[in-house]
Amino acid sequence: MIENGRTYKCLFFGVFMMTAIGINAQERTLKIEADPLIQELVILKNKMVETKEINDRYIIQLSADATLIEAEKTRAKLQKEFPEMTSSIEYQAPNYKVWAGNFRNRIEADRAFRDLKETFKKAFVFKPRS
Repeated sequence: MIENGRTYKCLFFGVFMMTAIGINAQERTLKIEADPLIQELVILKNKMVETKEINDRYIIQLSADATLIEAEKTRAKLQKEFPEMTSSIEYQAPNYKVWAGNFRNRIEADRAFRDLKETFKKAFVFKPRS
């Protein structure tokens, strides 16, 4: 009977080892192949955001002036006091609007706004329509 017990233990140990080896033998590597056009689309989207063809960013409007000369003065003031800040003058009838920045999220825009609001009292943050 003891031999029978040993036989069962050996049989159990052998089955256990074969199962463990079988589990390890079934490991697989997953390889994902992406379409090469995906990278091109990412680059195109970034260019379109930069050129404002599509917009998922925030901007600070500093002023809405009746004349281009007034808007240029506002922009010059911005460039003098905040030389690192990008800016543009956009015409939306009947006003010339001075916009500053091109922020990725509202938090970045609010941080810049905190600095600009002392100099530009009518400034506000907004997300332009695409």
